[in-house]
Amino acid sequence: MIHFFPSREIAVSIGGFGIHWYGLMYMLAFVVALYLTPRLQKYRSLDISKDTLTTIITWAIGGVIIGGRLGYVFFYEFSYFIENPLDIFAVWSGGMSSHGGFIGVSLALFYILRKNHIPIVPFLDIATVPIALGLSLGRVGNFINLELYGVVTSLPWGIEIPGVEGLRHPTQIYAVVKDLSIAFLCFALLTNKRVKPGIVFSVFLILYAVLRSIIEIFRVQAHPEIDILGLVLTRGQFLSLPILLVGFILLMYSRYRESS
Repeated sequence: MIHFFPSREIAVSIGGFGIHWYGLMYMLAFVVALYLTPRLQKYRSLDISKDTLTTIITWAIGGVIIGGRLGYVFFYEFSYFIENPLDIFAVWSGGMSSHGGFIGVSLALFYILRKNHIPIVPFLDIATVPIALGLSLGRVGNFINLELYGVVTSLPWGIEIPGVEGLRHPTQIYAVVKDLSIAFLCFALLTNKRVKPGIVFSVFLILYAVLRSIIEIFRVQAHPEIDILGLVLTRGQFLSLPILLVGFILLMYSRYRESS
């Protein structure tokens, strides 16, 4: 039997197997990447064949899924999965980490781009737009599920969460706006001929890390905070620090190359 919308979290149930909204948003994100990437490559003077692009995006898909899942395992629920290792493979039950996805897709792209002799930095520039749009779709899935919501607020756009007291910050929507804004800005930079390779991707990393850290302030934290020499950070803020650092290093390197 096929059941549509059997619950808030599950979009389609087929014979007792549920397809989550979050998974559908991932699928839609990959479709967007397949559509946009061939059309964006001209802005970095790339001429990658359709078959090669399909292979690259397939590797990226695998990197996001595997990295996102392992990131959730190691960054958020390590003790649980140590006791229940087989649940690592139960991706349909939910549990993904955007920071783990960053690591996974970075490793996958590094390998497949090197293998196909494609310039890595120019490709990463064009990848920023579909990546940011994909991240926004993932947060739409969070909103549909009413998960990763915010702390109590008296603001007029506060939302009700079933079984949770008080109106809450719609931090999922904040994240959607964040990612769409990043996509728009990266596209504007990408189409500006004066912006040299590497700048777009570095701006993407910096904006993501900074804006994600700001949104973390308004989000309910399900995991203990991390104290670094008296500086208390949420798990998301802590994991954003390497992204911020890499973004600044790449920005300085790109500007140095431009001036030299």
